[in-house]
Amino acid sequence: MADDHHSGRRKLADKHAPAGIMGDHIHQPGQWMVEYKYMNMYMEDNRIGTQTVSDQAAIDWGATSHPVTNRGATPTQMTMEMHMMHLMYGWTEDISLYSMVMLPALTMDHLRGPGNPAGSGTSFTTHNSGMGDLGLGALMRLYSDERNDWLLNLGCSVPTGDLFRTSSAPTAGMMNQTLPYPMRLGSGTFNARPGVTYRHFFDLCSFGSQATADLPIGRNDRGYRLGEHYRLSNWFQCLMTDNWALSIRDQHDWRNNISGQDPDATDMLISTNVENFRGGYWYSLAVGTQFTVGKNYFNAEIVPTIGQNLDGIQLETDYSIIASWSLAF
Repeated sequence: MADDHHSGRRKLADKHAPAGIMGDHIHQPGQWMVEYKYMNMYMEDNRIGTQTVSDQAAIDWGATSHPVTNRGATPTQMTMEMHMMHLMYGWTEDISLYSMVMLPALTMDHLRGPGNPAGSGTSFTTHNSGMGDLGLGALMRLYSDERNDWLLNLGCSVPTGDLFRTSSAPTAGMMNQTLPYPMRLGSGTFNARPGVTYRHFFDLCSFGSQATADLPIGRNDRGYRLGEHYRLSNWFQCLMTDNWALSIRDQHDWRNNISGQDPDATDMLISTNVENFRGGYWYSLAVGTQFTVGKNYFNAEIVPTIGQNLDGIQLETDYSIIASWSLAF
């Protein structure tokens, strides 16, 4: 493709999609881009399907659920932070290569249940942080003209995140237990991460749509694989000036339950170890801003969750915050 696909209209503040979108643009041959992205997802209160329940109700519900759960504890809130280092390189006019190093930090608060030897009704916190799974891939331009771009994302993840850490916090130091599924740093499997993105540029605004999937391959060393994750996002950006844009974006997430079982996961202890209580549907509506300062590009969004329908009982998602800085050279 000619070099004009990377100039003119596509140099303005909406040249990149909102902060929650990855894989939406490619670079000129020989051009590098470095990016730091920070993401924080906050969850509080348990939800059964579409209904929010109290902490005590979550423990009581677990006594008659199938399987029985939350006898050891129930989660009450969780913060999922992610620091991401992103590197892109324009290999050809139509192909850019990328890598992503993930550094998650996970914190979950709990209320002990009636089967906990440390005492029912008391609270504790678990934390885990370190390197997550490594992302690798290529972005390919399928079609481009003066106003439109179609991109294909051929991505994957490599299982570099730790699955084996333990904690003695649930029993107040009496014994170590393997951290439950959402507190682990990676999937433990190689995952295919395909995606397709469409963008249309008007004179003073732009529209985009992206569909992606996260598809685990096989099972990990603990005998399970995470559920498939499908996402659809649509966004609209409006230029306030050449260097500043505002955005609005909707996001649909569908996640399947875990396949297989970790032999160290005991369903009766806590709902976060129940494989059939990990799937569901989430709908979010994000507002954001993008702006440039010289060669520096800044991007930020706040992403409240508007609706969710969860399998079994899980912590509900309240909102996410996403912010990034990038530089192309």
